This record gives sequence, structure tokens and C-alpha cells, in this order.
Amino acid sequence: MTAPDPKKDLHRYLQTARDVLLWKLEGLSEYDIRRPLTPTGTNLLGLVKHVSYCELGYFGDTFGRPADHLLPRLTQDAETNADMWARADESREDVVGRYRRVCAHADATIESLALDAAGWVPHWPADRSEVTLHRILVHMLAETQRHAGHADIVRELLDGATGLRDGNDNMPPAGLAWWEDYRHRLERVARGVGADRP
Repeated sequence: MTAPDPKKDLHRYLQTARDVLLWKLEGLSEYDIRRPLTPTGTNLLGLVKHVSYCELGYFGDTFGRPADHLLPRLTQDAETNADMWARADESREDVVGRYRRVCAHADATIESLALDAAGWVPHWPADRSEVTLHRILVHMLAETQRHAGHADIVRELLDGATGLRDGNDNMPPAGLAWWEDYRHRLERVARGVGADRP
């Protein structure tokens, strides 16, 4: 067994989450990757765009490595939620390409700094705004996994596709009939418990 390498482990898990987020776009039309499928407008391409801004801010500005040329800067007067959806003039290739370039910039930050390297997040509360690369790696891993989970649900709503990653769906080997029965059983339990409790 090799000695643990916390930075390498965190970076690997972050990359896995990035890959999952992009994988959820595969095989879908332009319409489907943009469709808002929740009351708050959650959509697959918007999730990728949002995480791009997060990575650029946290692995760029936080450590004095801005790269404004990679993404259009969101100004104070930008539309609310401008980072959560792709405009008509932003193609899948634009958004995904920018995400890949931002990730490469983030990777360079991760590779060049020690886990205890100091940074500063100006929009965090003063008592937490001084950070380390370790804290930002954990934060971005959680952020990306959170949005990969959103993408899981949105993709399932779109076409029923599920899975942890390409080649490993991490789902019980069951057919459509089993899943329908399973869902109906859960519904019956929920209704039964819901009838007994407020």
C-alpha cells in the first residue's frame, strides 16, 4: 500500500465529479440540456456553467490567479442567476469548452500549491474568508458533487437515464416492471405513514 496523498485523493474525487457532470449531457439534444425541469429552473447546461464560475473563482481569484479571459466576468448588474443557464448564443460547445479550460486552470492551481497554501474568499464571512487550498478543494468537491446529484435527477426526469458514471450505473439490476412496483410500494408506504402523522 502506498502512502496516502490527501491532495491527490481530493483532486481525483473532484475530477470524477467533473466527469459525471459532463457525462450527464451526453446523448441529449440542445433543447433537453437547456430545459428547466424544476420550479427554480434547474437545467443540465446551466449546472455546468455555474460550476465553471465556481471553479474559476475559488481556484483562480482566491489564490491570486485570476483568468478572466476564460469566462465572461459576471458584473454587479448582471441578470440574477446569469450563471445558472446558457443564453441562446452560448452553445453546448461554448459552455463545455469553457468548463474544460477553467478546470485546466484550476488543476494548475492545485498542482502548484501545497494544501496549506493561503487564499482569501472575499464574499465569505470575515471569520471564514481566509482559507487554504485544502479547504477550497473540499468546498469545490462538495459543490461539484452537489450539482452532479442535481444533474442525476434532471437527467432521470428527461429520459430515465440513471447512473453513477459511464460503465457503472450503480443501480440494482432490475427491469422497468420492478422499478414501477418499487415506486408504487414506496408511494403506498408514504401515504400510509402520511395519513398517521402530520
